[in-house]
Amino acid sequence: MVGDRGIRFTLLVFLVPILCACTANAPRRYDASCIPPSASAPASAQPVETITATNGQDQYLLGFVELDDQGHLYCRGQMNDVVTRIRTESAQRDTLMVVFVHGWHHGNAPGDENLVEFQALLDGLVADEQARAQADNMPARRVAGVYISWRGQSLTPPGLEYLTFWDRKNTAAAIGHGDVTEVLARLEQVKRDRDDIVQRDSATQLVIIGHSFGGLIVHTALAQILVSRFVRTGGAMAAQGAPSPTAETAEKEAAIKVQGFGSLVVLINPAFEAQLFSSLSDMSAEHANYAGDQPPLVAVLTSEADTATGVAFPLGRRFSTVFENTIPMRRWNATTGQLESINESEAIITSVGHFEPYRTHRLYPRPDTAERTPDPTLQNLRATSLGDAARLNVTFSAAQAWREDRPGSQISFRDVVLERTNNSAGRNPFLVVNVDKHIIANHNDLTNPALRSFIKDLVQLSTVPPEQQQQLFRRLNAR
Repeated sequence: MVGDRGIRFTLLVFLVPILCACTANAPRRYDASCIPPSASAPASAQPVETITATNGQDQYLLGFVELDDQGHLYCRGQMNDVVTRIRTESAQRDTLMVVFVHGWHHGNAPGDENLVEFQALLDGLVADEQARAQADNMPARRVAGVYISWRGQSLTPPGLEYLTFWDRKNTAAAIGHGDVTEVLARLEQVKRDRDDIVQRDSATQLVIIGHSFGGLIVHTALAQILVSRFVRTGGAMAAQGAPSPTAETAEKEAAIKVQGFGSLVVLINPAFEAQLFSSLSDMSAEHANYAGDQPPLVAVLTSEADTATGVAFPLGRRFSTVFENTIPMRRWNATTGQLESINESEAIITSVGHFEPYRTHRLYPRPDTAERTPDPTLQNLRATSLGDAARLNVTFSAAQAWREDRPGSQISFRDVVLERTNNSAGRNPFLVVNVDKHIIANHNDLTNPALRSFIKDLVQLSTVPPEQQQQLFRRLNAR
């Protein structure tokens, strides 16, 4: 009996500090219909804020939606407030909606690094929208950010938080099967509502970004929708067994244009196994000819220096999958005209960005980045607007290169080069990108201006119609 009491006492002594160190399972942002804030609650506790950009003139919206560990909304009124505010504003003005789902160790506390970097991205997008509006002589789109948060950090003491990797991975997977899909679907509906108002395909667009386990949440929430839309818009299944296509024979295949979710999904150092991406990778590899106006739909960006997903992730998966059965897999690659062997036992333990067979691109710094040498085509631009105009010019020059994309092509953006592998079709809209460590230094690094610049360029490439991109490019070079 004494022994039992001693064991219980020892366990209590061990567990109490850990339980006390757990982060609160409660929302930070309040809605009056659910959890009325106290009379002294600051304005920052509200689910939607209007933020003044760094230029001191323009503004953007910033909304917060919070989910518990089971994937449920803490408060449906919170989501309703955010979506209603954005829908109301978009009824009067085209809106660029950008969603960010944070990763491991993060949340929505003031000063959180993921939140700070998201706001820096929104600030940069505001500047891009203003510059494009000035060049195009049209109103700028309103920028509206939505920060979706969850308990990415469940323990606070230094060192202990690293013990939560697998617990938080399981939680992120559960959240991906929860209410987050509804949140994203309601935001996508805002785009359709705006289209109905103007009776055409409006400039209102939706971009979704997930980092680390936030990438797992986004992928889990959207994967089956993306597969369904590929089937619905990608036409018939591609023929298999044809000879290896040349540029001429590839053009003879009926070009397809695939629809995604929103305009663009970006997953940065996502922490999920490659097997979960297999359907999208397999379907996209079966086609060798994508339409010239096919935009990127999904971009997986994984740093070569991300040891969390490159080393720790497969190590843990080896133990958790030890009793799982796998078989050799083969798939058709229409670009090479060959059957490819896929090692399923590796696909279930390797994170998607580190799985070589699914890789479509390499992203590395431009050789001339340090010099910042202006493109020769920009020399005729007016000096007073050189900065904004130069950026737009390079962005839409890259967009033109994307429309002419082929296996092995290199597309130069302002700070980086995006190089496609030889076994991936031009304009294949599902990008799995191996990122140079000088652009993303480690698993949690979102601070590099080159990364932010590239994401902003992808946003413009995916949310601005090709004909408008071409008009702007010609107009800028005619100055």
